[in-house]
Amino acid sequence: MKGDQASVLKITDLDFGYTLQKMLYQSFSLELRRGELISIVGKSGSGKSTLFELISSNLKPLAGTIEKGRVAWVFQDPYSSFHPSYTILDQIKDVASDVVSIEGVSDLSEEMAIAPDLLDKLPHQLSGGQLQRCSILRALLMKPDLILCDEPTSALDNIIQLDVMKLMLKYLNQVGILLITHDMDLARWASDTIITID
Repeated sequence: MKGDQASVLKITDLDFGYTLQKMLYQSFSLELRRGELISIVGKSGSGKSTLFELISSNLKPLAGTIEKGRVAWVFQDPYSSFHPSYTILDQIKDVASDVVSIEGVSDLSEEMAIAPDLLDKLPHQLSGGQLQRCSILRALLMKPDLILCDEPTSALDNIIQLDVMKLMLKYLNQVGILLITHDMDLARWASDTIITID
């Protein structure tokens, strides 16, 4: 853990279950710092996505506390995370931080090797890899402290998966990343810490 970096997420003694008979989390604690990537690994139904819903305040814990900075998401399916009827640029401008100018969008997209003309297209006109790069661009332009990545590469082929992960790691000095994945090889390659949920 990078002790010289600020904490962007601190979960302390979290309890949660959809029923009291089947608790997903009991006294669960986690701390994530800027510049760090922690992977959450587990089988389907183990509560990985539920943890993200708790962090995002879409669900309320039964006990414990969750302290966090500004949060952005990168989802598994980039096509479902963009509205089909609006250009990529319009949707990025809708969620980007107020301090980000159009020039800022152009500068960062160029740095991320996203061709400027892609931003003027509709989501279905991009490949899955191109659209996931745009998802990461959108997340970074929200100026988050924490990025929640929910299986961000599982819908992509192996070469594109690697490109997308390398792109996220390139900006790790700016944020902390919490990654849900079922791919243990990916988790070992990318993570500072791996947490397995049974």
